[in-house]
Amino acid sequence: MIRALAFALCVAALPVSAHDLRVFASVAGETVTVETTFSSGRVPTGGEIRVLDADNVLLMTLEVGADGKTQFPLPEGAAETGLMIEVDVSEGHSDYWMLTPDDIAYGQGTN
Repeated sequence: MIRALAFALCVAALPVSAHDLRVFASVAGETVTVETTFSSGRVPTGGEIRVLDADNVLLMTLEVGADGKTQFPLPEGAAETGLMIEVDVSEGHSDYWMLTPDDIAYGQGTN
């Protein structure tokens, strides 16, 4: 009985861990690319991306692209301070990615 209960609890937890949202952001020149997928590889069906500066000021809000990718121009001053990119998707999951000044410099080829 205890083994059956333990097995049922483990199986019940699997779908939750199989839907972790993954966010990755990178810079190429003056363009920021944000990629979102679930740990299963499935692309979210919708959602919102918020781009914030180092002072936590909202710079822009964008939609997650149909292929899970969204691009936008690097905001002025971001190379010196970095960016916080927060993603909330329609399935109720969220995650974030921080682009540091070093990350941005590397993507711009200025490091």
